[in-house]
Amino acid sequence: MLIFVSFVNFELMYEYISGKLTEKNPAYAVIDSNGVGYFLNISLHTFTALSAKEKDGELCRLYTHLVVREDALILFGFFDIKERELFRQLISVNGVGANTARMILSSLSPDEVFDAILNDQVSVLKSVKGIGAKSAQRIILDLKDKLKKDTDSVDILNNEHNTKRTEALSALTMLGFNESIAEKALTKVIKTLPEDSSVEHTIKEALKHL
Repeated sequence: MLIFVSFVNFELMYEYISGKLTEKNPAYAVIDSNGVGYFLNISLHTFTALSAKEKDGELCRLYTHLVVREDALILFGFFDIKERELFRQLISVNGVGANTARMILSSLSPDEVFDAILNDQVSVLKSVKGIGAKSAQRIILDLKDKLKKDTDSVDILNNEHNTKRTEALSALTMLGFNESIAEKALTKVIKTLPEDSSVEHTIKEALKHL
């Protein structure tokens, strides 16, 4: 008897993983969370951030994205939400897979990728190994307008706002709202709310836009 498992929206199961950083190198990190060791593929950008701010054995948090393939479930980790959202935008481009997106974010910082796309800098994207002129042009063509619309959502936020946003987004998705729609609602709301607004108030205000 064959059993088929649906992986629709599987990536929503993991928003982030928090625990002890037990191992890291430029390609991956291992986080021990409640006795389970999670292997996360990371970019050089995240490795650099981890090296600067986290020591092996100390608590850390990586935001996650789960790539579902026929033969594997591959977990990617990101030091901040901004990098993860850019990674998701990149893999939405036809011909750009998860490993290519990671290579881009290992060769360039998220800000450099963002600026290259918005300013039509094909040569900057071409400097990444494996990215030719056509691929660079496709990335710019597909993402330029999207990133313009989402400029405010990828602005650098302080840690309190990042945590608040993560908790609010998790609550909204658990309530049944589409993640991307909830993200847009939160982007509008967070820009207008005082910094000391509670998560509960943030969620209530976001619901008005859903």
